[in-house]
Amino acid sequence: MTASAAATRVAASARTVNSGKGSSSRVISANAVANKRNGVGQSAQFFQGDRSTAAELRQRAVTSPVSRRSVGKRQVAASASVPAPVVQAAAPAEWKGAKLKPLGYSVLAGLIIWCIPAPAGVTAQAWHLLAVFVGTIVGIITNPLPLGATALIGLGVSMVTGLLPFSAAFSAFASEIPWLIALAFFLARGFIKTGLGNRIAYMIVSAFGKSTLGLTYSLVFSEALLAPAIPSLAARAGGIFLPLTKALCVACGSEPDKGTEKKMGAYVMTTVFQTSTVTSGMFITAMAANPLSVNLAAATIGQTITWGQWALAASLPGLVCLISVPLILYVLYPPEVKDSPEAPEKAKEELAKLGPMTGDEKIMAAALIVTVGLWIFGSSIGVGSVAAALVGLSTLLISGVITWKECLAEGPAWDTLTWFAALIAMASYLNKYGLIPWFSASVVKVVSAAGLAWQPAFLVVVLLYFYSHYMFASGAAHIGAMYTAFLSVLVACGAPPLVSALVLGIFSNIMGCTTHYGIGSAPPFFGAGYVPLPTWWKIGFGLSVFYIATFLGIGSVWWKVIGLY
Repeated sequence: MTASAAATRVAASARTVNSGKGSSSRVISANAVANKRNGVGQSAQFFQGDRSTAAELRQRAVTSPVSRRSVGKRQVAASASVPAPVVQAAAPAEWKGAKLKPLGYSVLAGLIIWCIPAPAGVTAQAWHLLAVFVGTIVGIITNPLPLGATALIGLGVSMVTGLLPFSAAFSAFASEIPWLIALAFFLARGFIKTGLGNRIAYMIVSAFGKSTLGLTYSLVFSEALLAPAIPSLAARAGGIFLPLTKALCVACGSEPDKGTEKKMGAYVMTTVFQTSTVTSGMFITAMAANPLSVNLAAATIGQTITWGQWALAASLPGLVCLISVPLILYVLYPPEVKDSPEAPEKAKEELAKLGPMTGDEKIMAAALIVTVGLWIFGSSIGVGSVAAALVGLSTLLISGVITWKECLAEGPAWDTLTWFAALIAMASYLNKYGLIPWFSASVVKVVSAAGLAWQPAFLVVVLLYFYSHYMFASGAAHIGAMYTAFLSVLVACGAPPLVSALVLGIFSNIMGCTTHYGIGSAPPFFGAGYVPLPTWWKIGFGLSVFYIATFLGIGSVWWKVIGLY
C-alpha cells in the first residue's frame, strides 16, 4: 500500500467518525491525542502528497485539549453536587492546673496583709512574711493544689521576695518532727502489708466490736495508757495508733479510696486524734515540749511543777473530755455503721482464716516492739525518737518486709513532710523576726491597762494564748515564744501562779486540736485521708470551746478541792 492511499484511508475514517455520535467523537479525540504523542503530527508533515489530511489531523490535535477541559468541567460539577464532610470544631482543652478560685482566695489574703502598713514595732520583713504565711494557710485550707505543692509555693514566694534565704526556708527539713511523721507512715505501711495490723484489729473487734463506739473507746483509752510512757506524741500517734486505727477501719470496710470513709473511719480517726491532744496534756511525759513549760514556769513563778501535781490537776477534767468527746462526735459527726452485733463472731472467723503468724508478721512485730521500747527508754541511752524509728524501718528494709520502692510510693508521707516542714520554717521565722514577741507584748500591754480583776483577765489571756496557736505549727515553738510573757501577765493580774502555769502548760497541748498542723499527731491522722480539711477545722474549733469550758469550769472546782489555790 502506498503512502497516499494510507493517508486517504485515515482521512476517510476520521470523516466517518465525525458524522457519528458524540461519544464516538470523544473516543477518536482521545486516539488523536495518543497519535500525536507517537509522532503522527510529524507524519502529516512528511506526507506532502495529502495536505488536507495533515491539516485535519493538526486540527484534531488542537481541539482535543478543549474536549478534555469539557470533561474536567463536568467532573468538577459532579463533585460539587456531593456534600463536603462536616468537620467538628475541636473542644477547648480542659484546664489541668490549680483550682483558680481557691488560688485567688489565697493570693488575695496574702496581698491584703502585704498592702497594710506594718504596725509600729514590727519590721516590714516580719509583716510581709506574715502575709505569705497567711496566704499559704488559706491555700492549704482552700486546697487549690495538693498541700505539699501549696506549701512549696509559699516557700518560693518567701524566697523570691527576699524574706527568707534558702537556709531559712528549708531549715525545718532538718527538724525531727516532720521526719518522725514520715517514718511513721513507712512503719504503718509494713504494719498493714504484713497483715499484722489486720490480726490485731480483728482481736480488738472480737473483744469490743459490737458497736463502733465500743471500738473507739478501746482505742482512746489504750492511747491514754501509753501516753505517760511515750514522750513523743508524733511517735505515739503516728507510729502506733495511726496504723492500728487504719487497719481497724480497713478491716471493717471503711477506706477513703473506695468512698466508704464515712462508714466508720472518719469518725474513729477524728476521735482518736482529738483525744490524743487531751492525753498529751494530762502528763508531763506525754509530750516532748511539756518539760519546757515546767522549766519556764519555774523561772517565772519560782515554783517547780512536779509530775504528780500536773497529772492530778489534769486528771478529772481530762477524764471528762476522754469520755465525752467520743459521745459528742458520735452525735455531731456520726459513723454510718453504729452497731454490728455480728462483728465479734466474724472477726473470730477472720482470725481463724489468718492462721498462725507468718514470718513477715513476726519480723514486723519485733521491729515494732524494739521501736516502741526505744521511744520509751531510748532517752536514757541517748537514742532519740527519729533514731528509734529508723531502727525499726531499717529492720523492715533489710528483711524485705517492705521495700524502698514502697516507701517512695507512700505519697502522703512525702506530702506531709513537705507541707509540715514548710509551715514550721515560716512560723519559726515569724518569731525570729520579732512578730510573735510584738504580739505578746501588745497583749500584755492591753490587758494590764484594762485594769480587770484577775478572773476576767485570766479568761482573756488564756483565750488569746489558746487561739493564737493558729499561727504556729509546733507546740514547742508556741511555748518558747509566748508562755513566759502570758504567765507573767496572769501573775501580775493576781491570778494564782501555780494554776496559771498549769493551765497554760495543759492548753499548750490541747490547742493543737484546732488545725491539721498544730500538734504532732495532726499530720499523720489527717494525712490518712478520711476527713476533709474544712470538716477537720470545724470540728477542731467546736471541740476547742468544749475543752476550754471543761478545764476552766470543772477544772477550776477540782483545783480548789485539791488545794492548788
